[in-house]
Amino acid sequence: MSTQASRVLIFDTTLRDGEQSPGISLNTGEKLEIAQQLARLGVDIIEAGFPIASPGDFEAVQAIARQVEGPVIAGLARANPADVDRAWDAVRDAQRPRIHTFVSTSDIHIRHQLQSTREDVKGLARASVAQARALCEDVEFSPMDATRADVEFTAEVLQIALDEGATTINVPDTVGYAMPQEFSAFLTRLYELVPDLRDAVLSVHCHDDLGLAVANSFAGVLTGARQVECAVNGIGERAGNASLEEIVMLLHTRQPSLGLRTGVRTTEIARTSRLVSRLTGYPVQPNKAVVGRNAFAHESGIHQDGVLKERTTFEIMDATTVGLEANSIVLGKHSGRHALRQALEQLGFEIDGQALNTAFRRFKELADKKKQVTAMDLEALATDELREDLPGYTLEWFDVEASSRRPPHATVGVRQPDGTVAEGSFTGDGPVDAVFRAINAATGLDARLREFRVDAVTSGEDALGEVSVVVETGGLSAAGQGVATDIIEAAGRAYVRALSTAQRRAQRGGEALPPAQPARELATP
Repeated sequence: MSTQASRVLIFDTTLRDGEQSPGISLNTGEKLEIAQQLARLGVDIIEAGFPIASPGDFEAVQAIARQVEGPVIAGLARANPADVDRAWDAVRDAQRPRIHTFVSTSDIHIRHQLQSTREDVKGLARASVAQARALCEDVEFSPMDATRADVEFTAEVLQIALDEGATTINVPDTVGYAMPQEFSAFLTRLYELVPDLRDAVLSVHCHDDLGLAVANSFAGVLTGARQVECAVNGIGERAGNASLEEIVMLLHTRQPSLGLRTGVRTTEIARTSRLVSRLTGYPVQPNKAVVGRNAFAHESGIHQDGVLKERTTFEIMDATTVGLEANSIVLGKHSGRHALRQALEQLGFEIDGQALNTAFRRFKELADKKKQVTAMDLEALATDELREDLPGYTLEWFDVEASSRRPPHATVGVRQPDGTVAEGSFTGDGPVDAVFRAINAATGLDARLREFRVDAVTSGEDALGEVSVVVETGGLSAAGQGVATDIIEAAGRAYVRALSTAQRRAQRGGEALPPAQPARELATP
């Protein structure tokens, strides 16, 4: 097998399809941080967003195109002129830009979503690919919902796209309906109907509604696809996309028998997974393949005994291969600013000026509470600081009185977007609930907690706590995360950040969040 034939391109859509997950709303700085980590990971293509979706999305795609080097930077566009122009404007400054345009080929989409005809779809495909090709040499075309479409009609549309200059053809299982053998048969038939397809890069984009996204993607690769579209931690619409770490480690672990490889630096996988989880607020389930905290844990005595004698008895991958337990950075309270900066640079964070001063202050506060500050602690702190880039609500201070004999009472100081500090007090059925209610009182917003999760960044009794929340206000849901050694502080940070995200989303839509409704405090004896 030739080198080119054995190389599988990794197309990462974490920042486009992944960010469409409910509750995720990344700002430009956060998207840029993820994109830079994806470049360190070694993905081939970053689908940076959907530029016409909003001014914020356009700004983020443009920033990534201008600042992230290495991967191809792609922008998504529907098959219409305004979308294609907007996508090009966003990615044109990239070293290697790509326009990715799409239109549905399934009759159910054509009839009910597009309210159009097959002939119109062919015309849209022809026009959008020709327009994109006139602007950009690298053009990808996708027939949306292809696996529920008539294969002969889909083949006609793909031939049109190739005739107009598409260089990559992506076949999506948009609703996660296909099974591996069906998907393989569908692609095989497309190769028969469209011989020119063998001169282009065939890509696959599979969703996980039936838990088959990775299996279908792998079936596509075995059938001849040489690009896989996937997302870190498998995030994405509904049940998510094919998981990047799973498809990459499948090809890596079984490389001797498959003869296939990717360009991904597998030792960056765990760090990328943690970063995406922190910034999106989407947790990684403990038993998640490759990056779940139990992926390399052994509870059974038989398994423990076997691994102690010879790791390969029950482990097909080495944890250090995916970047777990491989970083030995350790700092203490006597470490200086230079040591902190150097350690952060090793982790891929370039922090200078006031940002470094703030990070150093938080590091010193943490070092006073912990004997050793590890790489994962630093990673959490640096990521936490990134969230302060945009104006919003900030938890300045809090006081909590808690007792088993009366309801907890909290008082908080919250810095408003205009720079003023407002105070609020309230009781709750626990100290964290009291802080959340007090924050509502300080901000004057009517927000309700929908999800709450606490994780430890590292092991041990002095571990940093990481809290993720999802709040709902004015019909909008928004996620927020906070990191601190004190869980109540971390929870307060997460809550005000979720409110900030909801506020920004409401402003972008020209709306106002609802004011807090009068509420009665819990009685105290």
